[in-house]
Amino acid sequence: MNSIELKTLNELQPYAFYIPAYQRGYRWTGQEVNDLLNDIYEFIPREINETEDKTWYCLQPIVVKNRANQEYEVIDGQQRLTTIYLVLYYLNQDFVEKRRDKLFSIDYETRGDSKTFLEHPENENDEYIDFFYIHLAYTAIERWFEKKEEESTFDKNEYRSKLKFHTKVIWYETTEDNPITVFTRLNIGKISLTNAELIKALFLNSSNFRVGDEDRMRLRQIEIANEWDNIETSLQNNKLWYFLSDEQKEDNRIEYIFNLMNDSADTDPYSTFRFFYARLAGKTESDMNSYWEEIQAYYQRFNEWFSERELYHKIGFILTAKAAGVKELYHKSSALRKSEFISYIDQVIKNHYRNLNLFDLDYENKNTKEILLLYNILTMLQNEHDSSYFPFDDFKLNKWDIEHIASRKDSDSIPFANRKDWLGDVRCYIDIKKTKGPELIQRLDIMLSNGTYEAEDKFTELFDDITFHFNQYMSELDDVDGITNLALLEQKTNRGYKNAVFPLKRRTIIERDKSGGFVPICTKNVFLKYFSDYPPAVSFWTQEDREKYEQDLIRVLGNYLEVNK
Repeated sequence: MNSIELKTLNELQPYAFYIPAYQRGYRWTGQEVNDLLNDIYEFIPREINETEDKTWYCLQPIVVKNRANQEYEVIDGQQRLTTIYLVLYYLNQDFVEKRRDKLFSIDYETRGDSKTFLEHPENENDEYIDFFYIHLAYTAIERWFEKKEEESTFDKNEYRSKLKFHTKVIWYETTEDNPITVFTRLNIGKISLTNAELIKALFLNSSNFRVGDEDRMRLRQIEIANEWDNIETSLQNNKLWYFLSDEQKEDNRIEYIFNLMNDSADTDPYSTFRFFYARLAGKTESDMNSYWEEIQAYYQRFNEWFSERELYHKIGFILTAKAAGVKELYHKSSALRKSEFISYIDQVIKNHYRNLNLFDLDYENKNTKEILLLYNILTMLQNEHDSSYFPFDDFKLNKWDIEHIASRKDSDSIPFANRKDWLGDVRCYIDIKKTKGPELIQRLDIMLSNGTYEAEDKFTELFDDITFHFNQYMSELDDVDGITNLALLEQKTNRGYKNAVFPLKRRTIIERDKSGGFVPICTKNVFLKYFSDYPPAVSFWTQEDREKYEQDLIRVLGNYLEVNK
């Protein structure tokens, strides 16, 4: 069974490390060396509340396999390990030989005299490319310290102490028979040592279990591993994942729960691992089971929310709009009855939009997209015969945003390469029974046949007249950017020109809906003229349409924000 712990650099000093041939040679640059030295320098150990311990700087994992007593094959992390050795070696030179620390040794399999070379890395040696890079790294270390010592505030002894006793490596020791297999997994990205993989090793550590009952321990380890896999498999369902999260994360999604449990404000990428390490390392099996039960409780609560339609939609909206956090909702959900919790999340939405007026929303307002999302979700919930679920995964992955229902008069939004297509698409929707309809058809045909759409002024003039033709039934006094001319549309809907007129957008929406693609219910209602009197003017978004749309917005959203003009 793989084991995991944190070791100070001082604890590594009795060890001998063997770098096998399947590892690539040392290639760290001076910049990478400086970054490491700067990170450690900028880290300030602080006391941990109610303990005698201090925080530490956490280095990335070093994966090893025990070859013999205190001798380890390095499977992953040899570049970091070699650099650490070089820094310790440099600091050791401040002392006379008999007072120097006995450092750990490193032996590269493909470089027979590497162990000897590393005893004096300050000496140039171009026999191997690895030796060349190691010497360059050592030179960078010398220069970094020389420059720092010019600063009056720099204390080399303090840095030495911080490096040796307050810098730790994540020590991941594998018991797998074939270390090359482990190396291959780590280096082709199939299984990386993320917080999740490290925490899994913590839970499965044999030290967590009572000594003397190996069969029971093995059974419990298998049980936890299976439960872990079940949680990860469920979170791989994008509908559940994007209901909870915006993060486009492909693997180790179980980390989401771990990060919620980690109450540290530390920005260290391994902060969540360190949180669990502090609570599990050296503790009892009861402690381990308690934390595992808390992880399962989070997962079970998420499934409850996901399966209950009203909770799914309202919580999904709250999390998407950042009106409250998952952790807050989790604790409230645990403390309240279901009816009380539903009242609570309704209040969360209302509080989030306190003092926001529906008619202050327009194309530029940062709240408009969220309110249109809320409008769609509440519309779905208000239909007692509708059992569908809003697909937060589609909404988050396919870039749905606010767009105009009827076009803005802006010919610049039609890329030059799309002008001919735009004219061809719009032609069949020009109503010859309306004012100037026949004239527009004639001018458009001449422009297409003569190619005069390439002339900026001529295209702009015709574009303005065509968009006026489609928008003339909207009051010219009304704001084209107002909420009653906006809906949620996917970026692809406008097919490369942002300013498709109403009938082109309508056609695209219908085609998408017929093919089974997701279209938000209220967007579909708008373009299918759901609010219009029969027979509807299918090629136009009229002022009457806007007024009916406005009435529905007020009806649906009136309980959640102000709707006063």
